[in-house]
Amino acid sequence: MLNIELPPHPTTLPEWLAHAERLHPVTIDMGLERVQRVAQRMDLSLTCPVITVAGTNGKGSTCAMLEAVYTQSGYRTGVYTSPHLVHFEERCRVAGEPVATEELLPAFAEVEVARKGQGGDEEISLSYFEFTTLAILRTLSRSGLDVAILEVGLGGRLDAVNIIDADCAVITCIALDHMALLGNDREAIGFEKAGIMRTGRPVVVSDPVPPQSVLDRALEIGAELWRIGKDFHFAGDQQQWGWAMHPSHGGRRYAGLAYPALRGANQLVNASGVLGAVEALRSKLPVTAQAVRNGLALVELPGRFQIVPGTPTLVLDVAHNPHSVAALTENLDAMGYYPTTHAVFGAMADKDLDAMIERIAPLIDRWHLTDLPLPRASTAAALAETLKAHPATAKSTVAGCHANPMEALQAAVSHADPADRIVVFGSFFTVGGVLQDGVPRLSAKHLPS
Repeated sequence: MLNIELPPHPTTLPEWLAHAERLHPVTIDMGLERVQRVAQRMDLSLTCPVITVAGTNGKGSTCAMLEAVYTQSGYRTGVYTSPHLVHFEERCRVAGEPVATEELLPAFAEVEVARKGQGGDEEISLSYFEFTTLAILRTLSRSGLDVAILEVGLGGRLDAVNIIDADCAVITCIALDHMALLGNDREAIGFEKAGIMRTGRPVVVSDPVPPQSVLDRALEIGAELWRIGKDFHFAGDQQQWGWAMHPSHGGRRYAGLAYPALRGANQLVNASGVLGAVEALRSKLPVTAQAVRNGLALVELPGRFQIVPGTPTLVLDVAHNPHSVAALTENLDAMGYYPTTHAVFGAMADKDLDAMIERIAPLIDRWHLTDLPLPRASTAAALAETLKAHPATAKSTVAGCHANPMEALQAAVSHADPADRIVVFGSFFTVGGVLQDGVPRLSAKHLPS
């Protein structure tokens, strides 16, 4: 009889993540059948109210603001968001803090047991995202939550998060991204996002001009539709802003609100959708006006038009598609005059790079390009060729290509004067790469060792 030594059971988070990466033949495999079967074996459910957030841009900000408002109301919150910037544990927050590694490990083991099956059950292959989603949902289910806030990873209808029925769905801005998987226009993409709606339950749409497919799906399944500009609206000046619900929904108002702590012109749209969701769930999760004010004033989310104190000025933004880069460009333009703007730029090869460059290139003087540590990424050399061939970059220069984002940032700092500006953008991996050792504290001509 052969003595076959079985591979050891993973015991650390890095081992579990490496194991999850090896299980499935493709990185992204749209569909719920496999992940639902494993969830059923786990008897997985969330017993608290659930808010599921889908959209192309604004999901992370919306989740962070919901978390902040409910935390200020005294509720114990759980948040699942992806991807992470530096540490995997960022994807799962409980009571405002990333979950401890030790709390995730038993959930990974439970997913593995359920995936392999018992008593003749078929072994089920899961993608990395599916495996980790199940582990995080199990962790949240054991955390004694008052409310769970779940961010869709990709699309909505076939995303693993959608195995959980949302008590309230939120659909943020819809733009063109991941078109190979979701469809070639906003209508097709909107249909995928609309898959998180449930019959008889509220769906808050904070996209000011939503695709008709979203509205049609809400009508088709009998979801309770709350639209920005129709069922609720906002208005503001340079000092403050206000929000109001249509009288048919109760007519609640918030006046004299401070601007959300998250910077950027687009954040009022996101905050308006957040208040729509808060009102839609008021019967289950009542909140006070003071909790709304405090939550929006105190919310934090790294990498979303994050301005780091020091010289030169450092801006971190995970903008990674044409729509979010356009918002970044608008926000940069509103910052005022800087003698020179340096870009640290790394991006995925499957993005619409020409459209991204078209929008932001007029504000960039020097490009510091970086490789990123995954196969989907464009190389810095390929980005350099794209930039040099693009008509919008005629007045800027490619200053160098670098092996990683921190090297690119160091090069940008070495070329910058104290009055200059450096913007790091293009991917979560680009921003995450400069945050590996914490938020950089810059001083022109050098970085701390």
